[in-house]
Amino acid sequence: MTSTATDHAMLAALRAGDEAAFERFFRTWYARLADYAFRILDHRDQAEDAVQEAMLEIWRRHEQLPDAEALPGYLHRSVRNRALNQLRRDRRLTGGDPETLPGLQSEPLALRRLMEADLALALSDALGSLAPRTREVFVLSREQGLTYPQIATTLDISVKTVETLMGRALKALRLRLGGQLHPDG
Repeated sequence: MTSTATDHAMLAALRAGDEAAFERFFRTWYARLADYAFRILDHRDQAEDAVQEAMLEIWRRHEQLPDAEALPGYLHRSVRNRALNQLRRDRRLTGGDPETLPGLQSEPLALRRLMEADLALALSDALGSLAPRTREVFVLSREQGLTYPQIATTLDISVKTVETLMGRALKALRLRLGGQLHPDG
């Protein structure tokens, strides 16, 4: 959620107990949070359960929601905690055998998945903070696998401009992610 006037208005209506605002809020956040929980749990039904539990708690505590800028972190922490609780419950049910239930990992693998999910979320947020052309160059290079000359041709810019924009992207991502990511230059 960005910090626009619309977001602030929706949050204010949600805090006031407006059910329609909660429905908009739910639709706005559900898919993203479910994907985040799925990266942790590797099980779609459990991920959706974690998000639904978090959303139910949001509705119960709607008067105490943080401001719009802090809300994304609050939501992701809430879903993350519920996903971890689900992993613990599943572990107890299976007597610690990670193979008993589908989608349940051993603790080191679950921790790695959690760290990967957190990193993916942080990278997504950091990419969203880049200037559009800088983000486009980064995505074409790192996600689409294009070379600098291919990017230059695609965007009708010079290879030197691609190099400059990629350098800006990597520098901004390093600063924003604070050591969580080490992209190669």
